[in-house]
Amino acid sequence: MRALVLEERLKLSLRDIELPQAVGPRDVKIAIHTVGVCGSDVHYYTHGRIGPFIVEEPMVLGHEASGTVVEIGAEVKGLKVGDRVCMEPGIPDLSSRASKLGLYNVDPSVRFWATPPVHGCLTPFVVFPEAFTFKLPDNVSFAEGAMVEPFAVGMQAASKAKIAPGDTALVIGSGPIGIMVALAALAGGCSRVYISDHSAAKLEIAGRYDGIEPIKLPEQSVGEVIAAGTDGWGVDIVFEAAGARSAYDGIFGFLRPGGAVVLVGMPVEPVAIDIVSAQAKEARIETIFRYANVYDRAIALISSGKVNLKPLVTGVYPFEESIAAFERAASADPHDVKLQILMG
Repeated sequence: MRALVLEERLKLSLRDIELPQAVGPRDVKIAIHTVGVCGSDVHYYTHGRIGPFIVEEPMVLGHEASGTVVEIGAEVKGLKVGDRVCMEPGIPDLSSRASKLGLYNVDPSVRFWATPPVHGCLTPFVVFPEAFTFKLPDNVSFAEGAMVEPFAVGMQAASKAKIAPGDTALVIGSGPIGIMVALAALAGGCSRVYISDHSAAKLEIAGRYDGIEPIKLPEQSVGEVIAAGTDGWGVDIVFEAAGARSAYDGIFGFLRPGGAVVLVGMPVEPVAIDIVSAQAKEARIETIFRYANVYDRAIALISSGKVNLKPLVTGVYPFEESIAAFERAASADPHDVKLQILMG
């Protein structure tokens, strides 16, 4: 099948590639409709690696996808041909100790789309387990279905934060994941979410949502804005979603005593954490890696209208222009949040 293939660092091609298409008894075959361009896809394109995951042979990109079921396995019960679906892109070993604990996202043997050496989904058809394929409600579009994956990261962060109704939060970083975290925090019960960044364009997009208050750096001081908005008490939760070393500077100073810091961003280099400042507030530190057991709830929130992801799609490309979509994503246009590729 024709696919978008990362041949090696900085080299993409649209070409035929042989991919498994045998439908097992509990699998479904899906005609891909929409695929989002993720920051990790772009990082593999520009750097050839993310930490220990190194592109050593050609790999099909893409892991944020929606489509239509065109074939089902003999034992599939919950889906039928014609169903519109989205897919949770990591396939764990369901017999592993991590999976049995409900932590299948950190199963060491998980096979995640477009993570070397596993091929992704930027190709017309994929075969995928029914267990990780989710039917889309009629009022959820393919575009929204393809954004369930990044929104699930926000859902995981909000869940780990243990939000109480009325909490206030700060999100550091207004990239796609930062905005998704802010929306999930609001849906989870936060009364107000501050979001800080240097990008005026991205902050303008985030600020269109009721309940999100942008903080433009360096013109505004995060500490001063938080102090003024909380009577000097601090926010209940800080979500670090930038993955930048500078984001950790003074991070516990924004937090109320006993609050939580949730680490979402993945720094490329080691960062320093002020342990004493964390101890002085008895801060709770949480980390997330992808997501687990949140996909169905993410879809339900989108369907309910309580979370609107549509404004975050800032560019759409046909499959034949996939390389151009990646070149645009790699240029890091500050006005872009989410680019998507239409396969049909």
